[in-house]
Amino acid sequence: MREALEGFSRWLETEKGYSPHTVSGYRHDLLELLTSLPAPLPPAEITSGHIRRYVVTLHGHNSAATVSRKLSALRTFFRYLRRIGQISADPLMGIVGPQVGRSIPVYLTVDETFALLEAPGSQDRHMLRDRAMLEVLYSTGIRVSEMVAVDLTDLDLSEQVLRVRGKGEKERLVPVGGPALDAVENWQGPRRRLLTDRAGRGRPCEMQALFLNGQGGRITSRSVERLVRMYGERIGLSQIVTPHSLRHSYATHLLEMGADLRSVQELLGHATLSTTQRYTHLTLDHLADVYDRAHPLNARKEDAEGDQAAFVPQHKK
Repeated sequence: MREALEGFSRWLETEKGYSPHTVSGYRHDLLELLTSLPAPLPPAEITSGHIRRYVVTLHGHNSAATVSRKLSALRTFFRYLRRIGQISADPLMGIVGPQVGRSIPVYLTVDETFALLEAPGSQDRHMLRDRAMLEVLYSTGIRVSEMVAVDLTDLDLSEQVLRVRGKGEKERLVPVGGPALDAVENWQGPRRRLLTDRAGRGRPCEMQALFLNGQGGRITSRSVERLVRMYGERIGLSQIVTPHSLRHSYATHLLEMGADLRSVQELLGHATLSTTQRYTHLTLDHLADVYDRAHPLNARKEDAEGDQAAFVPQHKK
């Protein structure tokens, strides 16, 4: 079984182009299944009964989304084994995962977003870096994993675009706004000084990465998540703010300003339009405002009410 797992991991990396983080997640879910078996078994001897008993142990300790994700990992694994001829029957055949409701993404208003972008201040050791990261996340809508992987050479200042390597190592070009470009430019001085200092002392450093940690290495997704949450708490946002909140805000604000769904899909790097459609949750207030300003019948009604008000006779005293 371990040999099959190693082959599966290599297949995910080389043929599917999955990131090491994603492959690690698949391995974790599969190892969890192995530990639930009564004894070590070759893949061909794992039955649907084993899978069902494993799924039962998941309920009560995991959300429906987590259970569904783990089953997806198992399905991919056993389909791979059938493809290479190691098993003849899929033990997950007929096993249905839990229903997962589609939650509305947590996003910030425009005012909240601007407050978050300005949250890093002079009291913060890496103020310019943190402002640049926040600006880039909101200006491009890229995932935090995509941002920390960005190299300095991926940013084309003349064309104002960023080359992003997304899921499955698929590349896309994303426009970058002026404020984000300015913030990145402001960060370049401290970045160069950090690299020069580390190199001068013979310390290892990451010369290519756009965003660095305090030791001169490439900053991690977890560090960015911690910083975003800290700045969200600083400005008094009641909900937990994450880098993905800025991605949700980016998509929502684009749609509110009239961007079409297909364009937003391309910018976000979604493989299917159905994934992007979860952002069509524009607020009722926004939709009502659009209706009030744009619907011809409503406009005629407002004109009629205005005319009527103009001709209301005044009461004599």
